[in-house]
Amino acid sequence: MIRIFIADDHDILRAGLKHILADSGDITVAGEASNGIETLAMLRQSPFDALVLDLSMPGRSGIELIKQIKAELPKLPILILSMHKEDLYAVRALKAGASGYLCKDNAEALLAEAIRKVAEGGLFITQSVTEKLALEVLPGRGTQAPHSRLTDREYQIFLLIVQGLGITEIGRQLSLSAKTVSTHKANILAKMNLHNSAELVRYAIQLRLVREDDVLPG
Repeated sequence: MIRIFIADDHDILRAGLKHILADSGDITVAGEASNGIETLAMLRQSPFDALVLDLSMPGRSGIELIKQIKAELPKLPILILSMHKEDLYAVRALKAGASGYLCKDNAEALLAEAIRKVAEGGLFITQSVTEKLALEVLPGRGTQAPHSRLTDREYQIFLLIVQGLGITEIGRQLSLSAKTVSTHKANILAKMNLHNSAELVRYAIQLRLVREDDVLPG
């Protein structure tokens, strides 16, 4: 039996995942948490065969949480289950130590298969992500897009900015001060050679990092 741990801040989503896996026959949800602190505490207490992790929980989350978990539990496979499409975070998540990336839109059809794959020591990624990874390791073929210069934290804040969130709201979501978020925003603009949030939004839409429908009115 594959014992998994689910970390997601939405109770309904966790219940839905357990329902999806109920008939798998070989997968059982042996633990769950709603934030990064709870996740780390419970993972330290009991062994699990795989972790199903949301990237967008309150407090410590995302790429930073993947890195911390892998530093403490290097053998634990991590499957990212995210609302974000693979093009946005998959490569960064895999580089941080994740073993797979699945969009929540595909959870019902592919979750059990993805869990089995990572629990067996494999990778679960889409063809498009495989191609992106290949391009980054081939000499002279790595992406040079301006957003690729951003750190993981800067990239996270960049995506929140282009979705229409203000400095205060971003700070609340990420447990950062407004001053810290403002500093990150200034660094993002400088690295991407852009001047304001409107230009960040246009950039993100042009490169299909977000859809126009995802951008809130500013």
